[in-house]
Parts: sequence; structure tokens; C-alpha cells
Amino acid sequence: DYYRDRLLFPSIKKFWPRYILPNHLTILRIVLSILIIVLLLIGIRNRLLLVLIFIIGALLDLFDGSVARALKKETQVGAILDSIADKILILPIAVFILFKNYAWLLLFLMIAEIISGIMTLYYKTKGKIVTVNIFGKTKMVVECVALSIIIIFYFPNNPANFPIILLFIAVIFAYLSVILNL
Repeated sequence: DYYRDRLLFPSIKKFWPRYILPNHLTILRIVLSILIIVLLLIGIRNRLLLVLIFIIGALLDLFDGSVARALKKETQVGAILDSIADKILILPIAVFILFKNYAWLLLFLMIAEIISGIMTLYYKTKGKIVTVNIFGKTKMVVECVALSIIIIFYFPNNPANFPIILLFIAVIFAYLSVILNL
């Protein structure tokens, strides 16, 4: 976050429209994620459309935190919404892509996300804030890269080994993130 913030802060502070709050970006990411789910459920398989919406959602994830920090608009609600938006963006696409042939990988991914969510809620009830660590951030980037590759080159067919290996690496980072927050 430090280097990204350092790069983005001057532009955000000078040019960012103050009526667009960081939580607006997060809510837009949730809306885009729901749009992807709806498109997949009604049978739309247009790779360009799906990856475009997905990449916009992933890019919004890069900016909402930096905007919040630059404008001093960080909130607990924003942090919780961000975590929920991450899961809504990644998990439904992972289900559509992995369920048929890589259910084991999907299961490991979902268990890590569930454990992470439960830990966050548990610590919140104890008055502690669980911050996202480098493993969690790396997991999200690796997942987004892998899912983008799959959508662009393979979807709706079975993906090649490379993006599956990336998703396996993302699962490892997910568990490392959980362990680090214990």
C-alpha cells in the first residue's frame, strides 16, 4: 500500500471529485460482481464483456483503499465492505470456472475465504481490527491474474495448467494470510 499510495496520493488529493467516496467505489465493485454473476447465470459467455467487467472490478479494488487513505475517509464499514466485495468478485467466477473439473481447488479456496471471514468477524467482536497483510493482497492479485487469463483464453472450456497453478499459489497465500492473522 505504501508505494501505491505514494504514487497515487498527489493525483487523488488534487483531482479526485470529493463527492465520489471510497465506499462508492467498493459498492460499484459489488454491483459489477453481481452483474457478472447475472450474466453467467443467464448464459452470457462473451469473454471480452466478462473480462472487461472483471478487470474494472479488480482495478476498483486497487483504488478504493488509496482514495480512502488520501482523503482521510477510512471507515470500519469501508473495510468490511471491501472484504465482502473481494469475495463477491472472486468466488462466483471461481465457482463457474472450477466447479466441474477442479472442485478440490475451489473447496480449498472457499475454506480459506470462510476462515478469513469468520476470523475477521470474531476479532471485530473482540474490538480488534484485522488488517489485510501482504499475503492477502498477493492472493487477490494472483487470483485476479489467474481468473483473467482463464476468462480471456479458456472460458467456458477447461483451462490449461498455468492459471490453475496460479490459483493454487493464491490458495497458499490465502492460508498464509490467515495464519499471519492468528
